[in-house]
Amino acid sequence: MVHCRMPAATVLHPEPTPYHVALYLRVSTDDGRQDTENQDAQLRAYCEHQGWTIAEVYTDHMCGAKSSRPALDRMMLDATRGKFRAVLVWALDRLTRGGIYEAFDSIKLLRTNGVEFVSFTEPQFRTTGPAGDLLIAVAAWIAQQERLRISERTRAGLEVAKRRGAVLGRPKAVIDRQRVMDLRAGGMSLRDIANELGSSLGTVSRIVSGAR
Repeated sequence: MVHCRMPAATVLHPEPTPYHVALYLRVSTDDGRQDTENQDAQLRAYCEHQGWTIAEVYTDHMCGAKSSRPALDRMMLDATRGKFRAVLVWALDRLTRGGIYEAFDSIKLLRTNGVEFVSFTEPQFRTTGPAGDLLIAVAAWIAQQERLRISERTRAGLEVAKRRGAVLGRPKAVIDRQRVMDLRAGGMSLRDIANELGSSLGTVSRIVSGAR
């Protein structure tokens, strides 16, 4: 028999959350079976305490650096189909291995489909209750900051490349003009010439027109 003990952070009074919920477990090969059973049991006990009905349990078994998560993908698809109205996880880091930005991105996607998110051990990471809208606002801010950081890193990389004398932009293709004219004289179409030389139809057309 598994003994369940609610963590101190758990809210003990029922929350105004939809009844049908999905449980998501991400299990590492290092966690061990007992740890998985304890998490599953505590999430089920929490649902019973809240008066929630479990629609389905989604479990991904992770191994090493493997990033494929078929159960999570299936759960996100089911969210769009209205199969449940909330997702309950043990902790935010169970939802993704890509960091808080990726986790919040998933939470925003859930909310777009009318699905709430609840972290069992982290009351601050829940979209239920009065703090729900604040969490989404924070998620949007983090996403914006991440985009800005990516843009800044890209610009900084380009500046470094310029200072080193790198030629930026797509390199221009070198076309053998005489080869174009020879192929055209042999009766080949402009499109076939472009395919043969790995050039664009417009470039070939300009070469042929300019030689007339």
